[in-house]
Amino acid sequence: MSWGIKSFQELTNDELYEILQLRTSIFVVEQKCAYLEVDGKDKFAYHLFKKENEKIIAYLRVLPKGISYKEASLGRIIVKQAQRGTGLGRELVARGIDFLENELYEKTIKIQAQSRLQKFYESFGFKPISDIYSDEGLPHVDMLKTP
Repeated sequence: MSWGIKSFQELTNDELYEILQLRTSIFVVEQKCAYLEVDGKDKFAYHLFKKENEKIIAYLRVLPKGISYKEASLGRIIVKQAQRGTGLGRELVARGIDFLENELYEKTIKIQAQSRLQKFYESFGFKPISDIYSDEGLPHVDMLKTP
């Protein structure tokens, strides 16, 4: 098993295809949300992933400040269904935060979290900054992590 983080330009064609396929299978198919998954932000992002047997099993997108929000952000956070409940999601988010704080020197991080995961993100120091609202039919909450 290996971790990788790459800019859009560094991704291989196969990695990009696998990332987009995984994101679509979870966010569009599994969660039954009909929306445009490829939103134009990937070219400006860093893509953090873990591979097992040459297949991506966990992924998140790191966006520098000014792309989605005035703050830097993490998004498209996914773990393949077979690996859920193993602690991999916790390691994934911790690595994303570490990259933002120690490589991009961003200490304030904003996320748009599914409200069912609010406690999970609170365990990393995120605090809710909005009421719960619907995004593509799923309840979400905006959260912020500050120094």
